[in-house]
Amino acid sequence: MRLEFVPVEEFFFALTLSVRLLEEIDDQELLAEMRSHLHTKYGQSSTIAAAQDNTFNYVFRLFGHEHSPEAPLMISISDWNGKLRLSSDYGWTLSEERKPVRTDQFTQRSDFTQQLKAFLQEDLNIPLTEHRPPSTSEK
Repeated sequence: MRLEFVPVEEFFFALTLSVRLLEEIDDQELLAEMRSHLHTKYGQSSTIAAAQDNTFNYVFRLFGHEHSPEAPLMISISDWNGKLRLSSDYGWTLSEERKPVRTDQFTQRSDFTQQLKAFLQEDLNIPLTEHRPPSTSEK
């Protein structure tokens, strides 16, 4: 797998309506570490947040995943209400009416989340897979 950062200038063209929450991690230390590391590595986040609830959102195209041969997946790493959020369009697509619909891969989102966390842990050198706090993911 390989990440390609989406800068703020391209954000609205890259992000689709089908990006949905994979996991929310309630760990303040991990959140601070992720925010700092992403800022150091990529600079300004993909979106400029105007609220205390959301201070960063780094968006990436994910290449090289076995289930995305025709187009890269979109990945979002953000904070919301003091929690780290990982989101993706994995298992979703847009209909002709630009409405998000589930794909056959939707049931594999949990497995994809674990693969993504392992990849991010290695790529960003952040201990994501070691944290097992209560989490939520979209059903």
